[in-house]
Amino acid sequence: MMTSRRGVVVLSLLCAFTGTAAWQLPVTHSSSRTGGALSVSSASYLDSLSTVTPHQTYSSVTPPQPSNVDYDKVRSDLKLLMDNPSWDDGSLAPIFIRLAWHSSGTYDAATGTGGSNGAGMRFDTEAADPENAGLEVARAFLEPIKRQHPNISYSDLWILAAYVGLEHTGGPVLPFSPGRTDHGDETYWARTGMTYGRLPAAEKYLCPYVPGDSLGNSQDAAGRIVGWEGLCTHVKNEVFYRMGFNDQEIVALLCGGHVYGRCHPNFSGYAGPWVEHPTEFSNEYATDMLEDEWTLVSHADTWLDAQGAAELRPAPGNRQFVNKKPGHVDDEPNQMMLASDMIVAWDPSLRIYLEAYAADEARLKDDFGQAFKKLTELGCGFS
Repeated sequence: MMTSRRGVVVLSLLCAFTGTAAWQLPVTHSSSRTGGALSVSSASYLDSLSTVTPHQTYSSVTPPQPSNVDYDKVRSDLKLLMDNPSWDDGSLAPIFIRLAWHSSGTYDAATGTGGSNGAGMRFDTEAADPENAGLEVARAFLEPIKRQHPNISYSDLWILAAYVGLEHTGGPVLPFSPGRTDHGDETYWARTGMTYGRLPAAEKYLCPYVPGDSLGNSQDAAGRIVGWEGLCTHVKNEVFYRMGFNDQEIVALLCGGHVYGRCHPNFSGYAGPWVEHPTEFSNEYATDMLEDEWTLVSHADTWLDAQGAAELRPAPGNRQFVNKKPGHVDDEPNQMMLASDMIVAWDPSLRIYLEAYAADEARLKDDFGQAFKKLTELGCGFS
């Protein structure tokens, strides 16, 4: 029986409350990578886990008391969540890492707004940022932990889940600093001048995609998408420099963060994993970007289906790079890179760090750990 990824997610979440073993759930890996829109019943159930109970507002909830939290017990409970055959590639660690990244990546150093403090994604406005699509699943999976440990703030829980995920998958072991507080309601968005556009967009400022036109017409002689310099400015200036990161930290965060998980066409519009082993820390992202041949594709590139790589076709209107070539069938694992990934190889000031991390996994692990901890503590006031 075919089981949609969303249906399996709902069953998994039910297991968290009923005690049913996760390994008893039916799993269909092909459908888990190409799932469609959320059904009404599934969406309602996820919403019920991700929000407060009816007729209750966050501002009426007693604020969590960090001093009353047994963080070692929270860690142990989070570890029990990590391996889950019902989710992508059998692990929740990648989506928890993405949740922490996106909740933190809204920080603006000039105004001191945004960041992991507040857990604003619980509210409709921040959750509706297109770059946050799909993260309702991560939040729902963590809701049982929150109910078991009501004194931990959502802000702390989301970050600690990522730290545990990194450690569980062989990544850096990061000391956790508690003390983040949650926004009481959605008024923070207007009050602090928050706006969409603080998170990186994969194709911003690139030449427009023209359906039916040859993708080759949107590439220069070196194979770079026309307008890549603008995308590079977006990623560096509008996103990472805005938060206070330098070029080395940018590359460390991308190399360490995008070794995890995969893109979903029904969430981000892009499709497939960056690396062969998306649930293990490594420097594979860096080495593959430099060593593999990358082909620009769109949803119209149905030749991927015949090569067993249908999972690499992005949603209509989007473009990405894949490690496949038309007319050339190979036994390489299906992998992709976003245009916003490829700028790391195209921009000389970033490429020097990409090459360094491709040659030294231990250095990447150390640098990524430091940069990720910095990211998740921006705006928190920790010394």
